[in-house]
Amino acid sequence: MKFTSLSVIGLGYIGLPTAAVFASRKIKVIGVDVNQKAVDTINQGKIHIVEPDLDIVVHAAVTEGYLKATTAPEPADAFIVAVPTPFKGDNHEPDLSYIEAASKAIAPALQKGNLVILESTSPVGATEQMAAWLAEARPDLTFPQTHGEDSDIRVAHCPERVLPGHVMRELIENDRVIGGMTPKCSDYAIELYKTFVQGECVVTNARTAEMAKLTENSFRDVNIAFANELSMICDKLDINIWELIKLANRHPRVNILQPGPGVGGHCIAVDPWFIVSKTPEQARLIRTAREVNDSKPEWVIEKVKIAIFDFLQANPTKTAKDVTVACYGLAFKPDIDDLRESPACAIAQQIINFHQGTVLLVEPNIEFLPAKLSNNELVAADLAYAKADIHILLVDHKEFKRQGPTNGLVVDAKGIWL
Repeated sequence: MKFTSLSVIGLGYIGLPTAAVFASRKIKVIGVDVNQKAVDTINQGKIHIVEPDLDIVVHAAVTEGYLKATTAPEPADAFIVAVPTPFKGDNHEPDLSYIEAASKAIAPALQKGNLVILESTSPVGATEQMAAWLAEARPDLTFPQTHGEDSDIRVAHCPERVLPGHVMRELIENDRVIGGMTPKCSDYAIELYKTFVQGECVVTNARTAEMAKLTENSFRDVNIAFANELSMICDKLDINIWELIKLANRHPRVNILQPGPGVGGHCIAVDPWFIVSKTPEQARLIRTAREVNDSKPEWVIEKVKIAIFDFLQANPTKTAKDVTVACYGLAFKPDIDDLRESPACAIAQQIINFHQGTVLLVEPNIEFLPAKLSNNELVAADLAYAKADIHILLVDHKEFKRQGPTNGLVVDAKGIWL
């Protein structure tokens, strides 16, 4: 099948780059999002997120008429669902309500021969559930779960595998896992992605494709947990963790990752729980790794409290209200603007909650603070270096690597100022 039109549901950090790359290949792309401001911004040829080179591609695609954004789905040859899959409640239970809403939104626009792809990182079985929602909404059409290769609508799961800050390149160059509900579904999905994917399209079934993405991120989470746990052990034993890792990594078969203040983002901090939710009795190591990484922000907070205490001991004429604390970095990883599930953001919020003095927030990749931090001041690094008594390094942005504070106490969760 030749694809001439595509609808991408969800214009966030994955959906918009995906839509833009397809549009750059002269496919008519209708981007759909519930955020009217994002829709308006895109239709002006601009972007509402930070991602290198994305602005150029979006501007060209909108100007040439290959990309438009709207709040309601329209008919197309294929539909890609790239909406959030957060948690609901406090038990890390996957929330598929966004996928359900997207399914019900695109159902009226479906036509025989269409392809529907779920790109959202999801628990195993989510693609089948999406197909069930579509079938319920469109009983006049047939779907793979009941009609196999003869179905009117093709359904597949094709997870993204990109690194924020390198999305535009990795979308094109990386291999793609194609998990169709039937072989013909996979064939349709390969034909669509080969519009721009230069890497290999590797075929499997939908459930294995879902699990592949969860496995990749759980593997990384477990390895980060080892580094984070090791950092807490070394602190207890008065050993420099950064030196230790350098020494251990000289072994030809050892590659310990770098510890930090925790793990954030929309993937590594979330995906392992999707495995735990499905197989709680079996996923013991994965659960423990998540708990180790989730506990690291509290460890950092204790270090901050100790630093405040030490400062007051050294300055007996001052009170806690006189102590200015600066937090450097709010994003979940270096050199991006993405604050989703960010441990740095959570740590900053906790410091604001317990500290009686001024808290300065430094995040060079954003212009405005999120709502939960909006009562505080976003300042430049130079100002924080000059004004703060205690400096908390949470994210190793390139700006902080070039220069650090020359006075005050330092709590460095990334090891670049030590």
